[in-house]
Amino acid sequence: MIPVSVLNLVPLRKGQNRAQAIEAMIELAQETERIGYTRYWITEHHNMPSLVSSATQVLIGHTLAHTDSIRVGSGGVMLPNHSPLLVAEQYGTLATIYPDRVDLGIGRAPGTDRPTANALRRNEHNLPLSYPNDVQMLQRFFRSSDEQGYVRAFPGVGLHVPIYMLGTSTESAKLAAELGLPFVFAAHFAPHLLESALDIYRREFKPSDVLEKPYVIVCLNVIAADTDEEARFLSSTQQQFLANTIKNTHLPLQPPVPETQIEWSSEEERAAVNEMLSCSLIGSKESVAAQLEVLQTHLRADEIMVVSYIYDKQKQYRSYRLFHEIASSYQPSPL
Repeated sequence: MIPVSVLNLVPLRKGQNRAQAIEAMIELAQETERIGYTRYWITEHHNMPSLVSSATQVLIGHTLAHTDSIRVGSGGVMLPNHSPLLVAEQYGTLATIYPDRVDLGIGRAPGTDRPTANALRRNEHNLPLSYPNDVQMLQRFFRSSDEQGYVRAFPGVGLHVPIYMLGTSTESAKLAAELGLPFVFAAHFAPHLLESALDIYRREFKPSDVLEKPYVIVCLNVIAADTDEEARFLSSTQQQFLANTIKNTHLPLQPPVPETQIEWSSEEERAAVNEMLSCSLIGSKESVAAQLEVLQTHLRADEIMVVSYIYDKQKQYRSYRLFHEIASSYQPSPL
C-alpha cells in the first residue's frame, strides 16, 4: 500500500467553541490511528480566528498524550518565527516523553500576515534569508554529543528527531535535496509548482545520514463519500473555507450547501479557489481510486498526506476510512 497520513489545521466549525475544536482534533487523531494512518501532523497558523493551531507544539503534546501509536508532528514549524535552539528543546522534550513517535516538519513561510509575522519574529533582520543556516543548526542540535558546540539543546541531543522539509516552491525542493531530507509539498492549497518541484528534488537529491534516496510526501485535499454526488456536496465546505480565506473574513467551517448556493464575490475569486483546489481527490471510493491512479502516474509520491475539510465529523471519519481502503489496495502502474 501507499502510506497515508493526516494534516490538520484544527479549524473551528460553525457552532463550536475553541475547546471543542481542540477536542475534535483529538477525536480525529484517535479515529485515524484506529484506521491505520501513518502520521498525524498539525499546522502552525497565527492571528487566524477560524483556526486553533497557533501553539503547535502544545497541541502535538496533547495529541500524543491521547493516542498510542500514530506518529504526531508539525506540518510544520515555521522556522523564521522561532529560535532553532528553542525548537530543538521543545521537540527534544516531546521525543523524550514519546520515543519514536515525534516528527518535525519545518517550513519557511510565516503562517500568517506580515504585521503578525513582524510581531512573531525574533529581531528585525530578514530571517527567511537565514533559513538554510537555521535548518542546519536545528539538525545539529539533534545529533550526537560529539557533534555539538558549546550551546546544546537538552534533551534533544542525540535523539535524531526526524526532520521533514515543507514547501510549495522549487527553492524549498532544492534545499531539501541539498540536505538530503524528505520533502513534503503542500499541494492542498498551492499546487502550481508541484511537478517541477518534485522533479528538481529527485534530480538534485544528495544522500545523507538520514536518507539514502528521495522521499516525497504530497499533501492533497481528499473528500471521499459513498457517491460522487455526496462528495461534491460535502466539498462545498472547503470551497467556502478557502473563499473566506481569500476575502480575509476567516469564518469557521460552514455546513455544506448545493454548489449553486455558494456565494462568490467575483469570478476571479471562484477561479482562485478552483486553482487552489485543483489537486484534490473528490468522489466515491471508485472515483477517488481512479483519480489517485492518474495523479500517481505523474507524481509517484512515496506517501500521501490528507487534508479533509468536512463539516460533519462522522462523514469526515468516513472519508478517511474510504481513502485508507483505497491506499491499502493501491498498486502502482509499471514505469
